[in-house]
Formats: sequence, C-alpha cells, structure tokens
Amino acid sequence: MHMKQELVAEILALPVAERVRLVEAIWDSISAVPDALRLTEWQKQELDRRLAEFEANPDEGSTLEEVFARIRRDS
Repeated sequence: MHMKQELVAEILALPVAERVRLVEAIWDSISAVPDALRLTEWQKQELDRRLAEFEANPDEGSTLEEVFARIRRDS
C-alpha cells in the first residue's frame, strides 16, 4: 500500500508541534489494537530479560524525568 505523495507532502509541511500531535494520534490508534503487531520471539525474550533485570534491581536505571532531563540537556 503506497501513501499518496500529496498527503505525505501536506503532513511534512505542518509545523513540528502539529506533526507530533499527529504521530501521537497515530500511535494511539495503533496501540488500541495491540494484537495487530505481533512480537517476534527475539522481542519477547528481550522484554522478558529486561523485566527480569528490573525486578532483580528495581532501584537501578533512570526515572522518566531523568531520561527527559538528559534528552533536553544533550539536544
């Protein structure tokens, strides 16, 4: 399925803030049907590994606020 080039051009011409809102709306529509995107076996294993690592060391890692602060600082 090919996207219409005119639609893509129109979307890319939007201000960044509006494109971000569009991406959020698209993601919300995708996440509303989680069975539409199947995980590979490798992805399932990686998620299980990360969950086990978190459960073994819940105080390690970064909070969401810390991650955002790093992103803002480094950009």
